[in-house]
Parts: sequence; structure tokens; C-alpha cells
Amino acid sequence: MKVADKQTEVVSEAEWLVARKDLLTREKEFTRQRDALSAARRELPMVKVEKKYTFEGPDGEETLADLFEGHSQLIVYHFMFGPGWEEGCKSCSYLADHFDGANWHLPHRDVALVVVSRAPLSEFAPYKKRMGWRFKWVSSHGSDFNFDYHVWFTEEEEKKNKAYYNYETGEFISDELPGLSVFYKDEDGNVFHTYSTYARGLDQLVGTYNFLDLTPKGRDEDPESTMRWVRRHDQYDT
Repeated sequence: MKVADKQTEVVSEAEWLVARKDLLTREKEFTRQRDALSAARRELPMVKVEKKYTFEGPDGEETLADLFEGHSQLIVYHFMFGPGWEEGCKSCSYLADHFDGANWHLPHRDVALVVVSRAPLSEFAPYKKRMGWRFKWVSSHGSDFNFDYHVWFTEEEEKKNKAYYNYETGEFISDELPGLSVFYKDEDGNVFHTYSTYARGLDQLVGTYNFLDLTPKGRDEDPESTMRWVRRHDQYDT
């Protein structure tokens, strides 16, 4: 039987069970590897954040320390929404559709989740309302925050066609790119950067992909432009 441009064998229930148990062995090994990788991530050293960053939030100006909202851990999603944009990046929007569900639970594990963009708050607030999102979204407009965490790039970098992203220098892609950064605040109020990830490292945030990976067709994406099919959730044809 042909499924998603590949020939898939049709077998008996007994033959399928043998193949499924073989895959289960590999799935369990992957789970153990993932647990070990998560442990290694938690053991990364930390860097103290010395620079003072301020953000424009729904209730006025806030510091990076304020964004923790009483928790000791902070996850920041760097959302691609630059000054003057009418809509947020559709791929970032795809990820952001998953945030509110997680946010019912994250505070109960001592974690605050905040989305940060470089556009002024007044420019992305209507888009947030249109999308029906509830998560906290603040503006880093006027600060170096996005530049320092390697998700905003300068005109000089564009002219040189070189930019530092995902821990290597490569060709300039765009002046805005996505990422995620994690911070920790100690009892004295000191803030530390513990982790950042970019590009395919953000896959783990996308619950939809986890569902698709269970199906015969999988993600069924264009290899040359994997997220070409994605639309903002109010722009699908059906």
C-alpha cells in the first residue's frame, strides 16, 4: 500500500506485532537518551546577567527580574515580530498556539513563560487579540535584549552577509529569527542565563509535530521548506 509517497507493507497481526515490539525497543532507548540529554541540559553552567534590560509590559515597564513573577525560573520565547510589522511570523505563531495549554501547568513547577518581541507593545497587542492568546507578551523595543540573545541582526551584518545564529556564524538569513532562552533567579534576586536554543531546537515546543510524528504520513512536509504548509490558525482554507 502506498502512503505518503512510500510503499508500506501490509502484513498479518502477528507479523505487525513483531515489528511493533522491535520499534518499541528503539523507542525505549530513545526515551533513555532523551532523559540523559535533559539531565545534561540541567547541569549546564550558568552566566550571570549583568546588563539591565527593561521591557514594556501590559502594566508598564518591567525588568528581566520582574518577568519571573515570583518564580525562580523563566522561559522566554523570542517571537519574530519586528517594528512596523502588521502580523507576527507565521511559524512563531504556530509555536505560540501551544503556549497557553502549557501555561496552565508551568507556574505549578516554579516556571514563568513570557514571549518577547522587538516591536512596541502597541503594534503586536492587536495581533495577540486576533489570535486569542492569553500568555504574557512584552516588548524589548529600544533595548539590546534580542541582539544579545542572537535573534535580531543589524544592517551591518546584512551587508556583510554574515550573522551569528545557533552558535555559529553563517549567511545572513533575516533581521529577525526565532529562539528560546531560559533564566534562573536566586534568593538574592540575581538573574542567570542557563540555556538558549534556536532553529530545530525549537521543535520540542510544537505539540502538533508530536501528534503528526505518530501518523503514517508523519509531518508530510516539503523537504526544501518544511513549514511551507503552516498558516496562522485563522488563515487555513477550511
